[in-house]
Amino acid sequence: MRANPQPGPSARRGRTRGRAWTTTALAAGMTVTMLGGPPGAAAAPPDPRPAPATPLPPAVTAADSLSAAPLPGGSAAGDVRVLVFHDSGGQPSGRTAAGIEALEDTGRQGPVEERFTVDATDDPAVFTTRKLRQYNAVVFLSTPGDVLNHAQEDGFRAYVESGGGFLGIHDAARTEPDSSWFTGLIGTRPAGDGAAGVQRATVETGDRGHPATAELPREWSRKDHWLSWKPNPSGEVHTVARVRERTYDPGADALGWDHPVSWCRDYRGGRSFYTGMGGTEAAFAEERLRAHLRGALLWTTRLARADCRATIAAHYEATRLTEPNTPGQADRIGEPHGLVTAEDGRVFHIGRGGGANGDPVVTDWNDPDVGLGMGTVHVWDPRTGKSRLAGVVEVFGNKGGGGELVKNEEGLLGIELDPDFAENGWIYLHYTPHAEIDRENHLARRRVSRFTLDHATNRFDPASEKVLLSWEVQIHSCCHAGGGMAWDSGENLYIATGDTNSSQFSDGYSGNNPEPAFRGVSFADARRTAGNTNNLNGKILRIHPEDDGTYTVPEGNLFTGEEEGGGKTRPEIYVMGVRNPSRISVDRETDTLFAGWVGPDAGAPSPVWGPAKYDTFAAITRAGNHGWPYCMGNKQPYRDRNLPDPSQPLGWYDCDHLKNESPHNDGLVDLPPARSNTIWYSPQGGAPDFPRDGDGIPSYEAEEARYLLPWLKGGSQAAMNGPVYRHDAGSDSSVKWPEYWDGKWFVGDFYDGDQPRHAVALDPDTADKGGLPVHAESLDGIIPAGPDGIRNLMDWKFGPDGALYVLDYGRGFFTSTDESALWRVTYRGGPPTPLPGDLVTGDAAARDGSDG
Repeated sequence: MRANPQPGPSARRGRTRGRAWTTTALAAGMTVTMLGGPPGAAAAPPDPRPAPATPLPPAVTAADSLSAAPLPGGSAAGDVRVLVFHDSGGQPSGRTAAGIEALEDTGRQGPVEERFTVDATDDPAVFTTRKLRQYNAVVFLSTPGDVLNHAQEDGFRAYVESGGGFLGIHDAARTEPDSSWFTGLIGTRPAGDGAAGVQRATVETGDRGHPATAELPREWSRKDHWLSWKPNPSGEVHTVARVRERTYDPGADALGWDHPVSWCRDYRGGRSFYTGMGGTEAAFAEERLRAHLRGALLWTTRLARADCRATIAAHYEATRLTEPNTPGQADRIGEPHGLVTAEDGRVFHIGRGGGANGDPVVTDWNDPDVGLGMGTVHVWDPRTGKSRLAGVVEVFGNKGGGGELVKNEEGLLGIELDPDFAENGWIYLHYTPHAEIDRENHLARRRVSRFTLDHATNRFDPASEKVLLSWEVQIHSCCHAGGGMAWDSGENLYIATGDTNSSQFSDGYSGNNPEPAFRGVSFADARRTAGNTNNLNGKILRIHPEDDGTYTVPEGNLFTGEEEGGGKTRPEIYVMGVRNPSRISVDRETDTLFAGWVGPDAGAPSPVWGPAKYDTFAAITRAGNHGWPYCMGNKQPYRDRNLPDPSQPLGWYDCDHLKNESPHNDGLVDLPPARSNTIWYSPQGGAPDFPRDGDGIPSYEAEEARYLLPWLKGGSQAAMNGPVYRHDAGSDSSVKWPEYWDGKWFVGDFYDGDQPRHAVALDPDTADKGGLPVHAESLDGIIPAGPDGIRNLMDWKFGPDGALYVLDYGRGFFTSTDESALWRVTYRGGPPTPLPGDLVTGDAAARDGSDG
């Protein structure tokens, strides 16, 4: 901001006071309309276009006060005006003229009730409260540097704070560089000069509801001069579009995967929209950029509503709902392992069966109580704000920590409520009962059972159990029990099971070592389980529970049970080839199954054995094989190994023509082909991919990897799939998450470092083919991490109130700690703006602050 407080030509070298421009590129040059010029000025050639820009009213001083009108600008359709301010010092540049022309043209487009008139000026004397009050929005175009004096900035500030709209284009971010108020209006400032030259890059539009992006493609390739920011405004503004840095050279000021290019927010009473696009003259000829600018002006002028608060972290509040357990009891939380929400707002959450930190455990197989734990079911009731114990089942799975042949991940693994739970009180538990373990052979029977809850007491009777489904699991060695469950719209129940395979004995790669076994049962060969068509482990099952406690198998599963004459397949299998799917969800609007599973332990790729550990997420629309232990990621194969010497590599698996040649296989040899997965990540980054040879085998050379999803990174990693959010517009909840998140899939990780906590958008044209996400939104600022936050994300689901409920495991493994807790994350940002009564077409009498 300049020190000189006096407006006028004396403060503006080369400026013609009162000059405003409308432009059209003609063969003979530029048509210029002189507005408010001195008497006797030569008349400009006629403008051949309809609806010319409206001349500016006479200049007034900054001291003029606002009228009693609550908002600036027109109050009815057809009376909407936009001021374009540019600092050209006289004749506009080609880029400025192109920008003015584009804005004028957009004002004449669309339905009559959405049109607006554009005035253009380079005279800062217009920045008075009375003069600006005639405009619904002000656009800054080609305004780098100190262009307003103190009084003019005060006039503009008063305009915005009285409800005016602002649109900044490209170098508007360099306006008034010493003004903190302008920095707040823009949201940040450019870092350096931006990328070198004009480059083609891909813009991804994450907000599909804002009028500025609703009509744009999800991925938009275009040329421009790209700016970087310092600081990155994400979390302080609502980003509607990002530029994908891996598609161009961002230079020294690169921001990484999160590089906002267009954003908005409600700012001190007004509306601010900024785009870093429009840095070249040619850009303004693009129909898509014009549509982007027009949509931005629909919001800033109050012709349309939009939510520009949805991703601002300050609008969310995370509240811990549960207290720590009473010492020596599991009365509040237990060892968190899953949750489900009821239609009446109750939240049911389970404890796997590990005791409190420091409690003794029994690991001696000769002791009848080996691994005995208490699987707990708790109910958080919104009426009381408290969580209470609803019931207990005795489980095998409390062996504490230690090595692979000591610890165990069995126990109470999953919970679901019947679709008619409000009437029948039925809850479904996925667990490993202690009463049925075989201590001699180290085997157990996992089961899914139905229990009946008494709604009046919030307790269930263990004697009400009806066992739906039961199958064998080995419990000699840890790990990978799975456990999640979910319903589709046809009331089919999906059950996720892990491969119950040891993580060791294969150096962290395929998990296909046939050699280690206990009493003839292999515990290190996932081809016995996940890759076996006749085994229910390492699968996602789909059944239809019946009222009598039995189940039927719906059509469309992967097998019928009759293949090769029967006895080689299980008809309950919907998905095979998964490793440890702890959490699954089904979007009941599309019946798409979403799953995530933990990968093996190799820290780096191996040209001998195959890919590093990939934690995986998949959007699944039909039955299929997702690859483990043969292939991972986008069909990246492992090396085969077999007896007599599993340490020696054999050939690479053919992901399209898989064969199960394990000596422990009792199912089909010829398997369904492996599918590409939607998301995979390693310690090195998200979606590693490698050059492939003539046979399609990746090089697996770390230095040759490229990372297709740079917003992801692993390390210590454990994928925790989340829900797809569905916004209920009819709900009167004051805490529901906004519509911006509708249809987005929440993917996360147990750990809270660089690992994912994101909401991602898929392209519906490619989602069922393993297509990569087209957009990701970080949740790190919304779901608080760190020592006092949600550090170990164990499960997350939305409730009927539209709030997000999250389980924090605690601060250890196979136990609960004082940090183990149920959390609730609510939205406090309010409805989209402007409010209905503040719309240009709205009823002025309705401007009472209600949302209508």
